[in-house]
Amino acid sequence: MKLVAQFGRILAVCFLGELLAALLPLPVPASVYGLLLMLAALKLGVFRLEQVKEAGSFLVGILPLLFIPAAVGVMDLWDELRAMLLPCLIAIVPVTLLVMGISGWVTQKTRRLLKKETQNDV
Repeated sequence: MKLVAQFGRILAVCFLGELLAALLPLPVPASVYGLLLMLAALKLGVFRLEQVKEAGSFLVGILPLLFIPAAVGVMDLWDELRAMLLPCLIAIVPVTLLVMGISGWVTQKTRRLLKKETQNDV
């Protein structure tokens, strides 16, 4: 019964995200609204982590299974995709490397800033 309640909380937040996506005229996916709402609910104390942790861990655990239908669809359309493979790789590889580099740089700067603040507080 505990897991059902946890899934219910997660589904309620997802539903609110869907409502926001339908009501707001912004090009933001409902899943992003749901994640932001869940973050706000956890930070503001609406939910405690223990109230969604087990169900969330289960969902993260089965996440790779959710990508199987997409992979099968790609394999089914391989002949059409083969013609676009080189342009897609030319676009994807540099952007991926750029995102990884910027993410690492921002993480390092943030860690140094937080470390400096904690040293100043002591």
